[in-house]
Amino acid sequence: MSSVAHWENIYRTRSADQLSWYRPHLETSLRLIGESQPDRDGRIIDVGGGESTLVDDLLSAGYSHVEVLDLSATALEFCRRRLGEDAARVRWHCGDVTRYAFEPASFDLWHDRAVFHFLTGSAERAAYLRQVAHSVKPGGHVIVATFGPEGPTRCSGLPVRRYGAQQLHDEFGAQFELIEQVVERHPTPGGVMQQFIYCLCRFAPQAGHR
Repeated sequence: MSSVAHWENIYRTRSADQLSWYRPHLETSLRLIGESQPDRDGRIIDVGGGESTLVDDLLSAGYSHVEVLDLSATALEFCRRRLGEDAARVRWHCGDVTRYAFEPASFDLWHDRAVFHFLTGSAERAAYLRQVAHSVKPGGHVIVATFGPEGPTRCSGLPVRRYGAQQLHDEFGAQFELIEQVVERHPTPGGVMQQFIYCLCRFAPQAGHR
């Protein structure tokens, strides 16, 4: 089964609040976004945010340039229906984050909760990192959250790659200046505790060439 077919099947057969990563509100993400992107006019993209409530809360907080990318058209349509008229305030992208045609230096903030850890191959991760460096403005911010060392080894039927905080930052390299690391204990809808690791970085491409 292709990646697209796999995720289409997941989103067509399970409601959002049955998915293991579901939270009514992404409190950690919202705090980090609020601290690093206080300008409500900044351009924000939520990668893999098809059924996440983050977009709802960002709109409620007054952010005026919010975008969502997901591999699954079903997930994006679910989110649009949930938002109703507010869906017109969001720019939607359907595609693979590692190959999507992002505009260069266009985002003030890149947010990813629970996508990067599905990239188990080094070529996939390198492609993802090229996309971030291509599409985030110099001085912009990147928030990435993955399963931590105590997190699960599989999710939604797929293997994942777990990270310690320093290991996750090391994947991104010197051009991403670490600002904050957070360990979160996430209770799944089924009552299982999962460990997430967050890294908040500032994109400083000149730092990678010192």
